[in-house]
Amino acid sequence: MDLTLAVPEGYDPDEDILAQARDDAKHTGATLEVTHDLSTALEGADVIYTDVWASMGQEEEKAQRAKVMMPYQLNAEALAKANNDSIVLHCLPAHRGEEITDEVIDGPHSVVFDQAENRLHAQMAVLVQVIG
Repeated sequence: MDLTLAVPEGYDPDEDILAQARDDAKHTGATLEVTHDLSTALEGADVIYTDVWASMGQEEEKAQRAKVMMPYQLNAEALAKANNDSIVLHCLPAHRGEEITDEVIDGPHSVVFDQAENRLHAQMAVLVQVIG
């Protein structure tokens, strides 16, 4: 598959990890690109995945991250740049109005809640194997 990451400047993936991922991609015919332009990343996209801007342990960075990442918000205008039949994913919990808007997470492209249900079944299967 072809993967494009859209990240603000200063939030690029670790270069060593990126180099390893690109090397792995060569063996499968995949591509891996990093851009600072959300429009470029979304153009022609089939699947869009977003996540919270500040994870656990990054609470003190939340205000700064929100300012830097707001141009990367997944909203209707941004989603319109993707393919018409694209799907939207988010690992939850979502911060509505931050990384994703209500109209997108609740919209026809969203499979966020199906994704969460699938994760629930996968986690239950792991428990069955562990407890067994």
